[in-house]
Amino acid sequence: MLLVAVAAVRISSRSGLPSLLLYLGIGIAIGQDGIGNVHFDNAELTQVIGYAALVVILAEGGLGTKWKEIKPALPSAAVLSTVGVAVSVGVTATAAHYWVGLEWRQALIIGAVVSSTDAAAVFSVLRKVPLPSRVTGTLEAESGFNDAPVVILVVAFSTVGPVDSWYMLLGTIAMELAIGAAIGLAIGFLGSFGLRHVALPASGLYPIAVMAIAVVAYAAGAMAHGSGFLAVYLASVMLGNAKLPHAPANRGFAEGLGWIAQIGMFVLLGLLVTPHELLDDFWPAVMVGLVLTVVARPLSVSLSLLPFRIPWQEQALMSWAGLRGAVPIILATIPMVSGIEGSEKIFNIVFVLVVVYTLVQGPTLPWLARALRLGDSAEAADLGVESAPLERLRGHLLSVAIPEASKMHGVEVAELRLPPGAAVTLVVREGQSFVPSPTTALRRGDELLVVATDPVRDAAERRLRAVGQGGKLAGWLGTGGNRGG
Repeated sequence: MLLVAVAAVRISSRSGLPSLLLYLGIGIAIGQDGIGNVHFDNAELTQVIGYAALVVILAEGGLGTKWKEIKPALPSAAVLSTVGVAVSVGVTATAAHYWVGLEWRQALIIGAVVSSTDAAAVFSVLRKVPLPSRVTGTLEAESGFNDAPVVILVVAFSTVGPVDSWYMLLGTIAMELAIGAAIGLAIGFLGSFGLRHVALPASGLYPIAVMAIAVVAYAAGAMAHGSGFLAVYLASVMLGNAKLPHAPANRGFAEGLGWIAQIGMFVLLGLLVTPHELLDDFWPAVMVGLVLTVVARPLSVSLSLLPFRIPWQEQALMSWAGLRGAVPIILATIPMVSGIEGSEKIFNIVFVLVVVYTLVQGPTLPWLARALRLGDSAEAADLGVESAPLERLRGHLLSVAIPEASKMHGVEVAELRLPPGAAVTLVVREGQSFVPSPTTALRRGDELLVVATDPVRDAAERRLRAVGQGGKLAGWLGTGGNRGG
């Protein structure tokens, strides 16, 4: 099983497909219509495990999100995840009712379920596609934000009895989003402050502490009747951008947990589905997905982004990049647990829709980006900087990796103009380490060890990143960072 999962990861990475399709396939293959003949129909357990996995996936996504990329995109992402969701729900539900013939409650549930873009699918595909930071930031922030209002809508529509009036739903959504955002930001700030100022006894405890803080954010948000999903995402964004000790190790640990969560969640969803029952709902799913993909999503993007004057090329890409994944399938278990009439049909339609349109949209996203001339591969890659605190020496050891596109290539050590109190002490090049001289020219692929005293640690990192983005004249040309002495 482990070997199959590893092979799935490799195939997913090379093909551009979100990994959900491969893991769902594994679950179906060992399920009741497959070679394993495993019977599993516990929708409630699937929902609980799916929620837990989604917390881990959102935490991993938040830790890997760069604040400088999503900060300019926050207003547009917030509108997309609220107004855009409302537009998408309305258009998709109308089509499901009049075109497919579903009852209004069933149509509204499907419209709400499929209006959430999936964080795991978006993160896994977009981070391999060189897009402008505004597009990537908007899509990543939207996928982190829109789970909250969608969950509220699905739960409201799946409640037995009359559905709350629209203004009650709006009030509930606004309140839960506000509570979740406040708790997530507060816990993220307190957690990052504590990890920066409290030395843990072992470096391996930092990744565990980071994930524990993210889980606490979700729990606190849910207990306060707020959006736990928004809380965990915002807390993780703050932790990921707080310059914590051993930051790359923290992200690597979270990424590993994220893969485990995805594999387990998608295999379980594959087990839950009954393949021979999908045939009757195949064409209704294709019809609803067609309206969602070519009408509802583009309309929600264009209306939501109208005040921001975003070029049509970027809007077109954002419309096509509204990837669905495991989140809609997990949300489709809510009406099953609630005992809503026709809930099995809702689940089957959502399952087929997600698989078919992810298979179409995922691999074609890089091609569309190139066709719209939105590729940004020439942009200089940011440096990978890991910080290890030297508490007793009141200093920091920075490990700096120079990527292929960095403009630090060819810059001499003296031309870095690091602030007094910081120095490059070692260079590792092609497996060989040496102590550099002031005239040593740095190259792509080099790894540097930089020692910095505590007062200049942040200034040294800012200077290194500025040179990586702007070359030896960084600072003089407005690239940022100190000019040095």
